[in-house]
Amino acid sequence: MTIKRQKKAKKNINFYKHNFSFREPFQILIDGTFCQAALKNKIQIKEQMPKYLMGEVQLCTTNCALKELESLKDLYGAKLILQRYQVRNCKHFKNPVSASECLLSMLEGTNPHHYFVATQDQELTAGLKKIPGVPLMYIIVNTIVLDKPSQCSVSHVEAVALGEMVTPAQQQSINSLKEVQGIGQDGERRGKKRKRKISNPNPLSCLKKKKKQPPTQPLKTEKKKRNRQRKRTKPEGGEGPSLKPLPNP
Repeated sequence: MTIKRQKKAKKNINFYKHNFSFREPFQILIDGTFCQAALKNKIQIKEQMPKYLMGEVQLCTTNCALKELESLKDLYGAKLILQRYQVRNCKHFKNPVSASECLLSMLEGTNPHHYFVATQDQELTAGLKKIPGVPLMYIIVNTIVLDKPSQCSVSHVEAVALGEMVTPAQQQSINSLKEVQGIGQDGERRGKKRKRKISNPNPLSCLKKKKKQPPTQPLKTEKKKRNRQRKRTKPEGGEGPSLKPLPNP
């Protein structure tokens, strides 16, 4: 029975590895109901979980799950087990909510951090099956069981194979490429604002501007007038009075 159970687990793990990019170490979110079932059935979670999943694991929980167990005195043993694991930050640090609501919010609708979820809560399990790519784990008859992929996960994989949808990993790579290219969600390219470098002013621009002088007109040269002297001729047949030449000025 152990060999068959491990074969089924390996098949389901490969499904999430190939279709949703799950990698070791596997992150497993655990709530108080799972710890209470493990305590009741004497299951060592930290020892048996890596053997069952055939790989390294990180056991973790949330602050809301711990707060919920603190309010329930009957689950004191489950609280001692749960507080040994890593506590992941959730959005309800100031106002804690129920563990089921907190774990659903940690998956963010697409399970981008590739969490396994270990719980005995039926209401939480029903909500998780509506999210593609969420491996569910629970305890049945003293054994840890990895549930088969939900119908939502199978439908998502079929849609990706037909080219109708993209996987979460592909969507993340597309978003990162858009950020590098500066393209927003609306498809418009957004250029990065360049910071102006502070430089010294141009020394030529600091000089005072010279006033433009009007163009000089060329000087007019006065021409000296020449005084022409007329020579008077003597009349024929007689001598007239002789005229003295006028002195030159």
